[in-house]
Amino acid sequence: MPSSSLRTSILCFLLIIVNSTQAQKNIIISDSLTANAEKLNVKMGTQWFGKIWKFRFGDYAVVSSKLGWVTTSTKGNFFNTKTESKSTQKFSFVLINKVNDSASVNAANNIAIQSLHEIEIIPHFFWGNDELLQETRNFSAFITINGDTSETWALFMNITRGSNSLGSYDALLTNGERKIFLIPTTSSKNGGDTRALPALGYEFIENDQSLSALQYFGGGAFGLNKNIIWIKKNADEKMKLILAAASTAILQIKVNSNQEQL
Repeated sequence: MPSSSLRTSILCFLLIIVNSTQAQKNIIISDSLTANAEKLNVKMGTQWFGKIWKFRFGDYAVVSSKLGWVTTSTKGNFFNTKTESKSTQKFSFVLINKVNDSASVNAANNIAIQSLHEIEIIPHFFWGNDELLQETRNFSAFITINGDTSETWALFMNITRGSNSLGSYDALLTNGERKIFLIPTTSSKNGGDTRALPALGYEFIENDQSLSALQYFGGGAFGLNKNIIWIKKNADEKMKLILAAASTAILQIKVNSNQEQL
């Protein structure tokens, strides 16, 4: 028979889960997309060595992939009070739909960080301070449909932040003519989510029209209902596949990250 303290701990844990479930909220997206989109819950499947996650949602599934090594380099001054590190990871995958159309995706994620570090000169005496000077994240993915290289879609996502930067964010999906912007959105966008950790995602907007949305973090302590994709029902099948492929590429870099908004 469990002790009273153990029973109390179990009860508290269950209450936290119940409250978290009841408090689940999705990212805020356009009313028009909510009314006219397919809402697709993403299943992650498994991730084998050298592969990305086997994402599956609605009529879409990753059928093959390759995940490269993370390459890193770091340099610093004599005492390492100032360092600069860079990392790159490349991956590729093929995503198919219900009629076996395929989207081939080649992607690369690059991160560069410049930091200051506090060091202990003698016991209890420190020199310098810990500070993020600049962090730059650049993600790119190139998408072709059914092997047709005459039209390539490119996804670019860039963020810069830190004390030496004013901070910037740019995210665009384009084929050179059409421009679809990725707008960050959360579940607390309109003040309706009081959780310390809101749901996070993006909405894909072209000419003020919402085409799709991606939620990569469900918010709360457990991040429940994390990965969700909305795709506008009346978009043509090719465009749906492009949006699905772009969302899959973003999910891959988010799943093993700290979920911060890119």
